[in-house]
Amino acid sequence: MSTVVIVDAYASARCLAPLFRARGVRCVHVQSTPEIPEVYAASYRPADFSAHIVHRGDVSDTVAAVAEHAPVALLAGVERAVLLADAIGEKLGLPANGTLLSRARRDKYLMIETVRAAGVPAVDQILARDLDTLLDWYARTGGGRAVLKPVSSAGSDGIHFCNDADQVRAAYHALIGTDSALGQRNHDVLAQEYLVGSEYIVNTVGRDGRHHVCDLWKMHHLGANGVQDLPAGAELLPSRGPEQDLLVEHTLRVLDALGIRNGPAHTELKLTPHGPRLVETGARVCGADVHVPTAAALGESQLDWTVDACVDPERFLARCATDYEVIRHARIVNMVSPAAGTLTDYPRMPELRSLESFHDVLYRVRPGAAISRSVDDWTFPLRVYLLHETASTVARDALTTRYLDGQGFYDIRLPEGDVR
Repeated sequence: MSTVVIVDAYASARCLAPLFRARGVRCVHVQSTPEIPEVYAASYRPADFSAHIVHRGDVSDTVAAVAEHAPVALLAGVERAVLLADAIGEKLGLPANGTLLSRARRDKYLMIETVRAAGVPAVDQILARDLDTLLDWYARTGGGRAVLKPVSSAGSDGIHFCNDADQVRAAYHALIGTDSALGQRNHDVLAQEYLVGSEYIVNTVGRDGRHHVCDLWKMHHLGANGVQDLPAGAELLPSRGPEQDLLVEHTLRVLDALGIRNGPAHTELKLTPHGPRLVETGARVCGADVHVPTAAALGESQLDWTVDACVDPERFLARCATDYEVIRHARIVNMVSPAAGTLTDYPRMPELRSLESFHDVLYRVRPGAAISRSVDDWTFPLRVYLLHETASTVARDALTTRYLDGQGFYDIRLPEGDVR
């Protein structure tokens, strides 16, 4: 049996090993840190792997342990695994992305500067370790709206939208010296101009520099719980169109600039009046279990294409230039919790499940567990997946889902003394 190694097979990457096993491929897991971060612990499935290797800081030791299994491919499962996966893959001569541009694939500031240096239009930004430098940059840009975020994180962790100098100052103090959702200390703050325009996702898989576009999504946002641009969900787009063609061309230039030649990539962009601009790229599969509605809508997901690229590269390369076809239209709706406490029930869940296009739901919080007020990607209690042969049915049910996500959808026992 062939062997594939997955570094940090958490979150959506937990679903890769069963797909490899279905193709007769053994999977070995590498844990990039002595302890699995709490945010990922529940998603790890040790039974899916024939061996488990814990990286304890010495790359040579980990490379030697991995080499014993003679893998044919190696993947980073989540964002935090990219650097280690690059190092192991390079040492073993596997089809990977190498270490030359590893930091640019993880450090959001360096990522944008690397893309800009390659001639790809990019957002104006600054990396600030002190407040005066940050405020000077903000003044030079003419004020207005800016985005502050950690240099290395995931999802919408630590993102602040600022409309004046006071908000910039407050966001800086909220970030500097704290730990990101991935447990990394924020020694610097990344500030960027706010990009006006709709946000999109382009998911790809590559082999030897040739990429297949697996799925494209248009993001939806709303203002809720004091957050102005809370990600409310997304809709699957056809593979071709004026917007899609611009986004795909820009994405492929970004992947080339960042040296992402092999494996999956998850790219977030905005389509501004001046053209596409990169938000960030991750050299790993898309999260939020987006593969669930994608596979149901298109017949294949980014995870399926990733398996093909690893174990059957000839088949992958023969098909990679083909456009995907939408069999069923799909949308994702993130449900927004209005309060924190203990979730007792979702009283209106039967109404949600009765929608004509209801397909599935990803539970982040189940009855009996603690629920948080939704303010970012990490605090949505539910993700709802809608699919149907007609786009109008999905659009209607997406609006109905948002209507249901209000008074009466949550039964929350508030902390003692909270009378909201």
